Order: sequence, then C-alpha cells, then structure tokens
Amino acid sequence: MEQLTLTTPALLFSAISLVMLAYTNRFLAYSAVIRSLHDKYLKEKDKRYIKQISNIKTRLHLTRNMQILGITSLLLCVLTMFLIYIKQQTIAVWVFGAALLLLISSLALLIVEIRISGKAWEHHISDLDSET
Repeated sequence: MEQLTLTTPALLFSAISLVMLAYTNRFLAYSAVIRSLHDKYLKEKDKRYIKQISNIKTRLHLTRNMQILGITSLLLCVLTMFLIYIKQQTIAVWVFGAALLLLISSLALLIVEIRISGKAWEHHISDLDSET
C-alpha cells in the first residue's frame, strides 16, 4: 500500500470548503423562500403554499444532512492529518477512507436534492404548458 501523506487529505480542504459554501447558500435561499411562502399562506390560506412549503422543507432537510456529512468529512480529513503526524499510518488510511465515503454520500444527497428541485420547478411552471 502506498504511503498516505499530509498533502492528500489537505487537497480536499478547498473542495470541501467550496461545496460547503454552495450548501450554505442553498440552505439560506430555502429558508428565505419558506418564510415568504409562510407569510403568503397566512394571508391567503391557499393550499398550494402548503405543498410548496413541504417540498422546500424536504429539500432543506436534505441540505442540512449534506452539510453535516460534508463537515464530518472535513473533520475526518483533519483527523487523518493528525494521525499521519503522529505516525499512525494504518488508522489514518481508514479514517481518510471514511472521510471520502462521507463526502461521496454528501454529493449523492446533492443529486437527490437537485432532482427534487427540478421536479418542483416542472410542477410550478406546468400551468404555462397549457398556455403555449
């Protein structure tokens, strides 16, 4: 087995940081939309808002889980670097593998969230199809 060096887990820092920034932006955007829809629902009591809020709530939960997995992946990368530093190479390899699996899981949830988002947009603009 090839030696794991400090630079290997360090390479993921910038990638994970960018992914986390994107996740945070999604989370903030969904939060704003939920607040807006909630206010509209309180004024109009339109049941369509309930469905939209439910959809966005699901996406918000997915995004939160994506963030948790990404942050845990980053923590395991830092732990990997520490294990390499104290010359615990075998454990470091396993911890780094776990970090990669968590990052993969986070990205897989992103795919799920994007699919739900796409379906929501299709539903949202479906009324325009009858007008064209």
